[in-house]
Amino acid sequence: MMSDMDNKEATTLSRQHVAAYLQHLAAERRLSPNTLESYQRDLLFLLQTTEESGKALADAVASDVRDAIVKLRKKSLSPASVARHISSWRGFYSYAIQRFGYLNNPCVGQKGPKVKRALPKTLSPDSCAQLLDGKKEQDIDSNVLLARDHAMFELLYSSGLRVSELTGMDFIDIDLKAGEARVTGKGSKTRLVPVGRQACKAIKTWLSWRQALLGGNDTPALFLSRWGRRLSVRSVQMRLDHWVSQSGLGQSVHPHMLRHAFASHMLQSSGDLRAVQEMLGHANITTTQIYTHLDWQHLAKVYDSAHPRAKRSKPVGGTENT
Repeated sequence: MMSDMDNKEATTLSRQHVAAYLQHLAAERRLSPNTLESYQRDLLFLLQTTEESGKALADAVASDVRDAIVKLRKKSLSPASVARHISSWRGFYSYAIQRFGYLNNPCVGQKGPKVKRALPKTLSPDSCAQLLDGKKEQDIDSNVLLARDHAMFELLYSSGLRVSELTGMDFIDIDLKAGEARVTGKGSKTRLVPVGRQACKAIKTWLSWRQALLGGNDTPALFLSRWGRRLSVRSVQMRLDHWVSQSGLGQSVHPHMLRHAFASHMLQSSGDLRAVQEMLGHANITTTQIYTHLDWQHLAKVYDSAHPRAKRSKPVGGTENT
């Protein structure tokens, strides 16, 4: 049995191993700060669970992992959250075996709950038009915040950007003449995306205001707050909430819905899954394929409403012949 000193040393080493793994993820995989925080929370939960049983992470066995999973389920976490925890643990042990000489991966064979992937919520083309065309052009041309917001939302929908990609863009990333933008996505990977005519027009209007809003600041950010600093993700959401309430859409809209709308509408029009994958910056095409289900869902609704035999009437007597 470990002494208190031995147990303290093992715990310290375990925490050091977790910290080293997180540094590895940050350096090699270039994960976002939010993703790294999720990994850290997942691993610290397992660490605390094993500590309660007097073990270090290196000594954990399959039953310890199962106990941790049971505790997660008691916290009423979603199946997706539980599955993410297990994936985080499995990745840590795989790294620790190679890097630190851990003897086993207690997560091997551990299955998480089945995760039902929900279809993303999106907007129809008409709803997008209602949102983006709801403000009068003369109002946008004469108001700095309206000009900025209009440019942001047009760009989100035109190019299918993540909101973090939008706020991370710099002034030099936009080429209005070529109609394209350089975007830095997940893992610090960059890609070129097309920028549509309406978005280019809105951005041009915004740029005529940007210098005045910049003041004495020297930030390279494309989109600025009223104080001349880079706009935050939270600020974009708050401004979109304001636009939605003014547009009369009657539904909640978050920035990622404009990305979903871009992907869904592009796929419906072109049918080119690979092209949509490239524009979205998805590493795996299976991530993009979710939009094919949206496309089919849309077609099914059209069929149900338009085809004369889409809805069968009940047979006489309430039963069908077999």
